[in-house]
Amino acid sequence: MSKIVVGGVEKFSAVDFPRRLSAVVFMQGCPWRCPFCHNASIRDIVKETDFSWDKFFEFLQTRVGKLDAVTFSGGEPLVQDCLAETIQEVRSLGFAIGLHTGGYRPEHLAKVLPLVDWVGLDIKAPFVAERYQAIVGVNHLARVLNSLDLLLASKVDFECRTTCDPRFLSVDDLWQIAKALKEKGVKKYFLQKYRPIDSDKTTTDDDCERLLTDKDLLDYLKQNFVGFEVRR
Repeated sequence: MSKIVVGGVEKFSAVDFPRRLSAVVFMQGCPWRCPFCHNASIRDIVKETDFSWDKFFEFLQTRVGKLDAVTFSGGEPLVQDCLAETIQEVRSLGFAIGLHTGGYRPEHLAKVLPLVDWVGLDIKAPFVAERYQAIVGVNHLARVLNSLDLLLASKVDFECRTTCDPRFLSVDDLWQIAKALKEKGVKKYFLQKYRPIDSDKTTTDDDCERLLTDKDLLDYLKQNFVGFEVRR
């Protein structure tokens, strides 16, 4: 069996899969260049790594009955072709499967979707091609919308969420995203506070908070999305 290339792991997390305790696998590889990414070091796939999938799978075998799930994050998990095989290997141990994705590769999402129990879909910007490209670096909005449609048509539990970087997004942008998601039928949408990356020496905590305190926006989100919260 082909093995995924791992960039890092977290052996215990209470926040990467809703209401479940999970281990998290950060897979290498991402074609996007989001300026607020904290995992930029694993954008490229480099075989030489301190993290071995085989060793981590051995760890998972010791966690059966102690952890609920395994969440595949990144990077962008859908980059690596052998994701489905790896998920099946983990499912054989009895774990639920979570997936974090930006919706980069819908044809691969369609393949793995029947194997996962929950998906967190990152929405980067309003659904305008130029705005999306300004953040991710390439014109991939059509792929994101295709992935969203796949999730909406499936029976898989999923949420959409946006990292609220005030350097690139405004309150009006968040309104646009929220209304577009509601119109499409999305039930769960969350805002995530931006935490400045190491190279960002100018954005303050107050800057980040101002994007998350508009009363009218928060009221709209609470009224239209199940369990809405601002994640800080």
